[in-house]
Amino acid sequence: MVETFPIVPGQIRIVWLAVVAVLIGGAAVGTLLYSLASARTARFEVSPAGLRLRGDFYGRLIPASALRLDSARAVDLRTDRQLAPAARTVGTALPGYRSGWFRLRDGQRALLYVTDSTRVAYIPTTRGYAVLVSVADPDAFLSALRSAVPGG
Repeated sequence: MVETFPIVPGQIRIVWLAVVAVLIGGAAVGTLLYSLASARTARFEVSPAGLRLRGDFYGRLIPASALRLDSARAVDLRTDRQLAPAARTVGTALPGYRSGWFRLRDGQRALLYVTDSTRVAYIPTTRGYAVLVSVADPDAFLSALRSAVPGG
């Protein structure tokens, strides 16, 4: 004669912990994939309204009145070391792509969309931060921005 004894059911809390861990892991992977895709699709729109940054989580419109175009310039972050990102506060920092909020070596807060450190447009704002974006021709980008923005 064989007798069978079932296991005592475990605590259900461990199952919920596993579900939460899987969800958090999935969200992290999804965020990473979205950031990687944004590294190839981000764009910057210049208009009389200002500068619109389109791409990942940090896109926004920076109104024309907030742009300090008199101080904007093309920079090479390899040689202009004071404007190089020193610390990420909230953002993405992958090899070949940095986006989000960073602290620059000179202490400024900056919103970055940088893929190529040698071709960067630096645009300070009146809102306590600067914008650094990688564009094929930073001088042409800044010229277009100055032409589009009233009083630029």
